[in-house]
Parts: sequence; C-alpha cells; structure tokens
Amino acid sequence: GEICAFKIHGQEMPFEAVVLNKTSGEGRLRAKSPIDCELQKEYTFIIQAYDCGSGPGGTNWKKSHKAVVHIQVKDVNEFSPAFKERVYKATVTEGKIYDSILQVEAIDEDCSPQYSQICNYEIVTTDVPFAIDRNGNIRNTEKLSYDKQHQYEIMVTAFDCGQKHATEDVLVRVNVKPVCKPGWQDWNKRIEYRPGSGSIPLFPSIHLETCDGPVSSIHTTIELQTNYIGKGCDRETYSEKSLQKLCGASSGAIDLLPSPSTTTNWTAGLLMDSNDIIFKFDGKQGAKIPDGIVPKNLTDQFTITLWMKHGPSPGLRAEKETILCNSDKTEMNRHHYALYVHNCRLVFLLRKDFDQADTFRPAEFHWKLDQICDKEWHYYVVNVEFPVVTLYMDGTTYEPYLVTNDWPIHPSHIAMQLTVGACWQGGEVTKPRFAQYFHGSLASLTIRPGKIESQKVISCLQACKEGLDINSLESLGQGIKYHFNPSQSVLVMEGDDIENINQALRKVSYINSRQFPTAGVRRLKVSSKVQCFGEDVCISIPDIDAYVMVFQANEPKITITGMDHFARPAAQFESERGVILLPDIRIVSTVTKMEHPVDLREYDRASKQVVVEEMLHNLDFCDVLVIGAELDPEQECLELDHGELQGKHLDATNSTAGYSIYGVDSMFSYEQVLRQLRYRNWGTSATSDRKFRVKCSELNGRYTSNEFNLEVNILHSSNSNFMDHVNHMIVQPQFLQSVQHPEGSVSAVYNSVVPSVATIVIIICVSILVFVITLGVYRIRTAHQHSSAEHEGAKENEMDWDDSALTITVNPMEKYEKPHQTEEESEEEDIDDEEEDTTSAESDDSEEEEEEEEEEEVIVQKGDKQNATRQEQLEWD
Repeated sequence: GEICAFKIHGQEMPFEAVVLNKTSGEGRLRAKSPIDCELQKEYTFIIQAYDCGSGPGGTNWKKSHKAVVHIQVKDVNEFSPAFKERVYKATVTEGKIYDSILQVEAIDEDCSPQYSQICNYEIVTTDVPFAIDRNGNIRNTEKLSYDKQHQYEIMVTAFDCGQKHATEDVLVRVNVKPVCKPGWQDWNKRIEYRPGSGSIPLFPSIHLETCDGPVSSIHTTIELQTNYIGKGCDRETYSEKSLQKLCGASSGAIDLLPSPSTTTNWTAGLLMDSNDIIFKFDGKQGAKIPDGIVPKNLTDQFTITLWMKHGPSPGLRAEKETILCNSDKTEMNRHHYALYVHNCRLVFLLRKDFDQADTFRPAEFHWKLDQICDKEWHYYVVNVEFPVVTLYMDGTTYEPYLVTNDWPIHPSHIAMQLTVGACWQGGEVTKPRFAQYFHGSLASLTIRPGKIESQKVISCLQACKEGLDINSLESLGQGIKYHFNPSQSVLVMEGDDIENINQALRKVSYINSRQFPTAGVRRLKVSSKVQCFGEDVCISIPDIDAYVMVFQANEPKITITGMDHFARPAAQFESERGVILLPDIRIVSTVTKMEHPVDLREYDRASKQVVVEEMLHNLDFCDVLVIGAELDPEQECLELDHGELQGKHLDATNSTAGYSIYGVDSMFSYEQVLRQLRYRNWGTSATSDRKFRVKCSELNGRYTSNEFNLEVNILHSSNSNFMDHVNHMIVQPQFLQSVQHPEGSVSAVYNSVVPSVATIVIIICVSILVFVITLGVYRIRTAHQHSSAEHEGAKENEMDWDDSALTITVNPMEKYEKPHQTEEESEEEDIDDEEEDTTSAESDDSEEEEEEEEEEEVIVQKGDKQNATRQEQLEWD
C-alpha cells in the first residue's frame, strides 16, 4: 500500500525523482545538475511509480501507468548583443538621399525570444548626417558633399529586448564619391616659366575622365593667347633695320617710324610706347618725312613693310585712314602713291608718271580682310613689281580682289611731301594741312626702293619667339593627328583612343627662345569635343583655363673698358691709315643673381648671397660719338674698312657726329669691328685734342652700356721730344682694375694718364718721386739678395726674412704649413718690380749710385752681426 520509488525513462535525463511520503505517494522531481537553456530549452520524458513489492527483498513490485513529463527551461538575460562584422563599409555618391546605405546586424545568444531578439539599434557618434532604424538600416539625413568631407566614420550599438546593449560598438565607414563629371583632371592652373628654360611641358599629368561614356573620338584644341604681348606675341624688339639685316633682307630699307633722335626728329611729336617702339595715332596726328630721306623715284620694284593694329572706323561714314602718303606739297592735291585703310579694306594707290604711252594703267589695289579691323597686331608686306602688287599678311600671300585703272599723272615741278599717319593736302584748301588721319597703332614702317622681299625673309621678320611645342614627336601614338597654325599659338589634336590623347597632351609644351623674354602672363585655353558611338546625347568636356607665368630675366650690366686717354704725334694722324681709336676695347656683360644657401643655419646668418656671373648675349648697336664740335669733313674723319663687316650681321653709318655700327651680332664681333675704327686728321695744326664717347645697346636700348669716354691728344712737332720722355714714364699703367670672370680669367683695364705738355713743374715732381721710390726699392733689394746668399741651401722651399729691418708678429694659433702657391706668386711679383725699378735706377747719375753703395755697406754689416742669432730663430716659410 506504499509507494517506494519513481523511475524516469529516457536517455540520461538530468533529472531525478525522489519519494517524499511513501504513504501518500508524494514525490519531488529535481535536476541532478545545472540546467542551461542555451543548451536545451525543454525536456520531455516518461515517469512511473513503483510500490514496495512483497516480501522482505522487495520483489514482485508493481508499477503504475506511464505519465509524460514536459519541462520548459526559463531563460535568464545573461548574453549581450554582438555584431556579425567587425567593420562595415559603404560608398555613396554625393548629392543624393538614400533610403538605405547599408544594414548592420547584431545577434544575441540568449535562448528566449525576449532576450535573444535585437529590439533596437543606435548611432553613438554625434553630429553626423545619418540615422538608423530598428532593423539596422543606415540612411543619410542630408545630401553629402565630396568637397566638404570625403569619408565619414560612425559608431553603432545594438540593444536586445531586455535593454542590454552590446559590449562593443561597431565602426561604420561611409565613403563619399564625387559625382562623375566628364573633363580633364590633374592639371595646374599656373605654369611657371623662367627665361632660358627651353621647352617645358604644360600638363605633365593630365588625363581625361569620360565617366565610362561610349567615346569614339576626341578633338582637342590648345590655344596660347598672346595678343596682348608686344605686337601679338613675344618677338625680338630690335629696330626694323637690325631685324632685316638679321633675317638676310636686302639692304637699303628706310625706317619711316624710327625712335626719335637728333637725326630722326620727325617722330618726336607722336604718341609712342618706348618699350616696343609702337606709335599710336588717335586721328589727330601726322608726321612729315623730311626731304631726302626717301628717293623720289622708287622704281618699278619696291617694298613697304609695317606692323598695324586697327579697329573698325568710328562714325557712320568711314573716312580714308592714311598709313603712308606721298602727295603734292603745294598748289595741287595729287596723291602719287599711298597706303590707306577704307571700310576695313587695305588699299594701295600708285599713280605712275606720264611717259610716251598715255594709257590706262593699274592704279588702285584693294584687299578685303577681316584682320584689318580685328584690333590685333598683324604684319603687312606690300611687294610692288609693277604692274603686279602682292600683299603678305602674317606671312600668307593675298592677291588683290579689285584692281582699278587710272590715267598717269602729268609731270610738274611741284615738290612732293611724304607723310605718315595722315596725308598732306597742299592744294584745294586755303592753307595746306593734314587730312585723312589714321586711327590705330603702327610700328616698323619701312620702304625699300628698288627691291622686293622673298617669302623666307618675310616669314623671318614676323616670326614669333614663343609658342606651343610637342616634345618627342616620334613618340606620339600612331592614331594621333595634330596641326599647328603658322605662329604655333594654336595646336589641334585628334584621336580615337583616350589613353593616346592623354599621352599626347602631356607632351605639349611652351617654349620661348628669347634670351630676355617679355615678362607677364600668357593665357592658355584647352577646348575639347567628344563623339560617341551612335549616341544622340554625348558627354561634354569643360574647357581648361590656365596661364603661363613668364618671369623677368636677370638684367645684364654691359660694361665697356679700355684705354681712355692717349697721345700720338701729328704725323700719325695725318697718315693715310690714321690712328686706331680703340685698340684694346673690351665689352663685358655681367648679371647679378641672388642665391639662397641650402644650409638653414647658414640661412639664418646670411639669407642671400650675391653672385656676379658673366653672360654672353648679342648687341644691336654701338655708337662712337664726337664730344664737342662735330668733325670738320674738310680736315678730319672716322674711317672703317667695310671688309671688317663682311661675314657679320653688321652695318655702319658715318657722319660728322660720329660713327654708328648696328645689327644683331655678338659682343665679340662688335669688339673686332670697333678695334679697327680709325681717326684721321690732315689738318692737325688747328686741333690739339679730340674727345669721343662709346655707348652700346641690346634690344634697341632696353639694356645700355656705360658711357666710355676717350680723349685723344695730337702732339705737334714742338712736343715730339717731350713725348719721348713721356713714353718712358707711361710704360706701366697708373692702376690695374681686375674683372673676375667665371672661368677664372682676369682681364685688365688700363688707364694711363698723360701729362699736359706745358706743365714743367709736374715733370720735375714726377722725376723726384721716381728717384725716391727707386732708391728705397734698391736698398731693400740689395739687403734681400745679401741675406739670400748667406742662407742659400739651408731650406729649399723656405725664405729667411731679414728681421733687422722688419718686425714680425707671430700668431701661435696658426699652423706652420702654408700654401706655397701664393708666396711663389708674391716672390715673382717682387722680382718683377725689382727688375723694373733696377731699369729705372740705371738711368740715374753716378752720385746717386755712390750714396746707394754706402747704404748697402751699412746694411750688410748689420746683417752679419745677426747671422748667429737668426740661425736659432724660427725660420718662416
């Protein structure tokens, strides 16, 4: 009647049942070990009750029916949420609002839904434009900007439903990608160019971004804009005559717009830009060319050249604007030849004089060109081979679109007036005056009678010294087509492959071949057009706007040196060859540079070091001017063999005011020519001296030399004996000025002062001075020789000083060894001086020699007494 046991049927269940009351059959079910919900959430098993059986052994027990037990394990929130990834990454495009950028996910190892589910996510990082929902989706709350921030880093945490948060927050990186914009990338807006750099690449790292567009071909134009530099671009600013000589043009060109000077004063009243010799005409000015400058008969062949910058004519009814006009000076108003602009047309008028054939002839030649009124500089050449007239503009040939005929002009004795900037109206008015004024700018207006210019010379005269270039043309891809305009300011490139275009554009460079370029900005514009494969809408490439900054060249200092004073007997001036004026003239150009030390500690002490270097460049003229009264052509002149100019780009003009050598050539060529310039005077009785001034220039006066003055004395027969005595005195120069060159060479500049003829007192003073110096040097020399003889062979490379006449201060910190080269040079100089002084001393009388011998004996005796002492003293090297 009692219950003795409970038995559980199942595989190793972690439970046991014990009997609490046998009579009532009450029992307890308990766990044998700790129960873990995460290992097993529930258990199901069968239990049976057993009685105590019969007999003392408990056999024959009976068991109850089977009862099913179902156990559910209640969960405890012991685990925190954990994220599946260590770092989350996402990339977004700027300017867009996303519903979901990415999703983060966390898990919880608790077994119950209450504690294992993630109920919430939260962004820990503050002040970020992002939000997260309950499912872990992150979105942006505002449009992102690549320029503002490239990348965002935010921290996120998670909560389970028991509000337990993750032990470790997770990092989320959001990269902002710029909106893909087709265009050129990796280029600099400013490109720096230093004079002498040669060719520098403009865009060494450029590449084209097409945003994966289906591009089939690319057409790119690179334009160098230089129309505001000088006359349209950087050109040599030499005078027109010098440029024509340099380009091999025929001689005989007459400059009608030269720089104002004493000999060319007709341009003095015009508005002028002195840097480039540009004349501006405002419709109120004109210049009369003096008679004799241009011959009356230009022949059937002649050339007119000019630079012109001209805009549309003001007013409704455009007047003729005269560039060059040859008309009657008085009485009548006939135009014999003229070059003018009318309604943006260039017109050349040529009225031939009447001869045997009184027939119609071509008289007006018209050209209609857009460039005449585009307010840009252009170079015009009018080649006349009557009856054919050809115009070259910027090196390109243009035939006249209209030629009108007219009757020849009947001959008359009326003088003609040649004018520039307006036409002279001598008749049909109460008072002769200018008319048909020009509005615009002119430069380098020349006329060359008797000859016309070749295409090669014309191209040289208008050539730009700066432009675009391509480095290593042979390395361009085969699929690249390119084309330059004549002045190399525009380059067009075309190709099918993007990478080939990139490589080609990286080779485009800027070059300026001038030694002294015009400083300033050169604007660059790159425009591109893209074609796509069968697409109606294709990408557009924005233009590139950049600029080249050309730096100022270091300014050269041109120095002329040489003998600045000499005298010659009158007979030499009267000889057929005369006297060479500048036998040892030297022209040197130096440039001063500021260098910064590399060592920063040294930089603190001295931030800048000045370095003077000699540089080589050309000159364009050297003038030898007469100071004082002009030369009298009846008795004196300056002469130069024109054979000296052969093989050089030089020419010369001679006048009573001096001698002018001009042309673009090296300083050495100018030295060679100037050293052959001679002065003749076959009327020396009226002249005792002449003064000349030499001045040289580079770039038409942009850089000028010092004014080197030379004085020449003419010694007449009464002074010839005195001259022999003077020549002995001026064997050596008064002083020697050294100019150190980079190579270490030394050029000496000699300046000799010649005494005046009448100053007898000065001669006596100089003679006494020479005597005293000679006496002193001779004493020192004899003492030195005696001392050297005593100690010869003691030390081979050392010199024992006679300390009887000298006081020696010893520096104990100084090393005994000294460089030998300097002392050997000093000894050589001492010996040279002693030999010269000995030569001078030999010309003195016997009384002086006796006194010197007595002095020598005294010195020798004194020296003998100290021989023993000196042996023990320090011997100096």
